Amino acid sequence: MTTSRALRPWYRPMVARRPGEEHRAATPLELFFDLCIVVAVAQTAAGLHDDIVAGHVDDAVASYLRVFFAIWWAWMNVTWFSSAYDTDDDVYRITALVEIAGALVLAAGVPRAFADDDFTTTTYGYVLIRLAAVAQWLRAAAGDPTHRRADHRYALGVALVQAGWLLRLLLPADWLLTAFVLLALADLLVPVLAERPGTTPWNPGHIAERYGLFTLIVLGEVVLATSVAIEAGVDAGEQGLWRLGAAGTVIVFALWWLYFDRPVEVPRRLRGTLTWGYGHYLIFASVAATGAGLWVAIAHERDSAHVGGVVVGYATAIPVAVYLLTVWVLHVRPRHLGATAVAFPATAALVLLAPLGPTPVYVVAGLLFALVVVTVVQRQREIRAGAPTTAPP
Repeated sequence: MTTSRALRPWYRPMVARRPGEEHRAATPLELFFDLCIVVAVAQTAAGLHDDIVAGHVDDAVASYLRVFFAIWWAWMNVTWFSSAYDTDDDVYRITALVEIAGALVLAAGVPRAFADDDFTTTTYGYVLIRLAAVAQWLRAAAGDPTHRRADHRYALGVALVQAGWLLRLLLPADWLLTAFVLLALADLLVPVLAERPGTTPWNPGHIAERYGLFTLIVLGEVVLATSVAIEAGVDAGEQGLWRLGAAGTVIVFALWWLYFDRPVEVPRRLRGTLTWGYGHYLIFASVAATGAGLWVAIAHERDSAHVGGVVVGYATAIPVAVYLLTVWVLHVRPRHLGATAVAFPATAALVLLAPLGPTPVYVVAGLLFALVVVTVVQRQREIRAGAPTTAPP
């Protein structure tokens, strides 16, 4: 009886994957990581909604941006590492499961971060994810001599910054926000410094797919809010909730369409890659915040929100405008897409004016629908003009 070559070994040298490898799809382990980290995304969106409804807008935004940074940065680093070095042996899987456990700890600490400004548990979860990543980078350095300097820089940089996050827990309350900003910047600088000896061998198609999948995950928050509005409208027979559900449906469909209208392209030069990768923090955070904004609109419709109509409108309008501007900068403007390149920022400006009127959520939905129409018309013009078309990835 022979053993199949397809069986997974418990350990193999961690050599670099080929950047041009075809059919490099997301693995079940990566999808499992996404499934677990979406718990933290949901908790964070819920915390934003609850604090805005209670009237604590400034605290809500500050807590949301900090917690979402931890979620996004942990996800992003796991994603880029796996694109370059996923060996799928048992040691790799166990280390990845430790990262997943860290994501669950991070998620468990989100309610306390919003309620008490206590980031202790979220910090422990975040550090657990990142220290597991240090082990991964050291394995990569041992198995990939070509990129060893970069791998060692990653391991050292990540380890030093995690020590800083743990020491931050010992600081007086007045220093915590400043320390957060400095440590977040230090985390962001690690790839900038580590990639200078030579770019690690990530796969552009794989990265584009992973970012698209995470966009779908955070769109789930908008879908959930829309579903709740429709359900509440059915149960209570309230036409206002029905209309909110319809507007939410248009918004989530438009957000999806505008991101996936054309195949996503990841820049290959380091500066462009970093801008594209880092810029997605605003895309992911704004989409999840849009879901929270729709929850706020539902609470206002039910007369259970302690904020005025303008604040309710901006709870949806601001994240939608941020989303449009970021997609424009990262995906639309580099391609010089004619009328579409102008329509995105123009629509964002109009979205920010919508809360000054009586029905902001419906106006936002209408503006997004119009923008989708513009993108479709522009694409058809390019096709008629003989521009090359690309099949979706």
